[in-house]
Amino acid sequence: MTHAPTPDRDTIAAIATAPGAGGVGIVRLSGPRAREIGEGIAARRLQARRAHHVRFVDGDGAAIDDGIALYFAAPASYTGEDVVELQAHGSPAVLQALVERCGALGARRARPGEFSERAFLEGRLDLAQAEAVADLIAAADARAARAARRALDGEFSRRVDALADDLLAVRVHVEAAIDFADEPLDTLGGAALRQRFDALSLALDALLAATERGRRLRDGLHAVIVGPPNAGKSSLLNALAGSDRAIVTDIAGTTRDLLHETIRADGVELTLVDTAGLRDGGDAIEREGMRRAREELARADLAIVVLDARDPDGGRAAVADAIAAVPQRLWLHNKADLLDAPAAVADGEDRLTLSARTGQGLDALHARLRALAQGEAGDAAEGAFTARARHVDALRRAQAELADARVQIGREALDLAAESLRQGHDALGEITGRVRADDLLGHIFSSFCIGK
Repeated sequence: MTHAPTPDRDTIAAIATAPGAGGVGIVRLSGPRAREIGEGIAARRLQARRAHHVRFVDGDGAAIDDGIALYFAAPASYTGEDVVELQAHGSPAVLQALVERCGALGARRARPGEFSERAFLEGRLDLAQAEAVADLIAAADARAARAARRALDGEFSRRVDALADDLLAVRVHVEAAIDFADEPLDTLGGAALRQRFDALSLALDALLAATERGRRLRDGLHAVIVGPPNAGKSSLLNALAGSDRAIVTDIAGTTRDLLHETIRADGVELTLVDTAGLRDGGDAIEREGMRRAREELARADLAIVVLDARDPDGGRAAVADAIAAVPQRLWLHNKADLLDAPAAVADGEDRLTLSARTGQGLDALHARLRALAQGEAGDAAEGAFTARARHVDALRRAQAELADARVQIGREALDLAAESLRQGHDALGEITGRVRADDLLGHIFSSFCIGK
């Protein structure tokens, strides 16, 4: 991806890392005057890609600190611009003095994410890779860090670009056929076109599934605990959290508001939300709690449906409408310790029998949640890349446009099919920044840390 260079861009400075006193801190400069400003502080000429041991000085020539100065000439730098790194002792006071000296010599303080934004604008990274920089910094464990590293290396981007190229080829075929609208489509390669649609649909579905796993790896699985009153939802939350996070009583309607708890299952984060019991009636406060529960379910990846094992059928009927649109459900028959006899039906992938009070069945529940969080991929999830909700949304829009184009092809409405393919291609382009809006860039890079 190549962008026009912007030599008139100003020079920015920021503390890139500040580990504290005793460690090493870095002040990074990027822009057309980076070398000039760096040499003013280092009081010597800087050669490209060579480490210089120098004394950093203020405007009066007094020493600020001594350390290492590195100069990277454009375009062979992270941002694609001239970059200077000043490595000093990690004292916040020293690093702040260096930044202030950079400002006195003509640099301005960088905005959050501005270094990565410049790398994108200079074609050093595409948008998905730039986002992976932030994901790598925020990775909470080694598996998430490896996945972010793969995204930064371009694994996700390459798959998106390959899909976009295939979609573009189909679009070219369709638009070429428009010029021969009087001819039946089958005489214009219609059979081959349908085969390409089938292959494209399969590839898009596979990429969407991988991206969903990457999104869950980054954001965690959003699971809502739902069920009728007194089924043991709050007891389950406490058991999974390992602490008494929710009030538990025998009184129906005890839980009135949403209660969030985050747990980790083998490096995969799960956000659990305890909700008010769903039933008809209740006072005004309980009804508001049930409304919020249904609203939370609309955003859920998974509904953990807690039923009283002594009357599971009655509980299923109470929650059926509320969970209808949730992509995945896990049915838990709780209070197994109160059963007179073991459950007659064997547990399956979507149903477990347990007791939140005694701990019976909790190991099986942890294993099932881990599998769901990893997208049923098990060890294969290790090959995933990190992704974001906006990537999933873009792929879903591309999927919908492709499906619509297929319908229009069946009707031989080639102009409508071509338009759907164009919009699907644009949706894919949003992921890597091939197609972008300035407000999208501002939203993405504002979430980065200073110095990246």
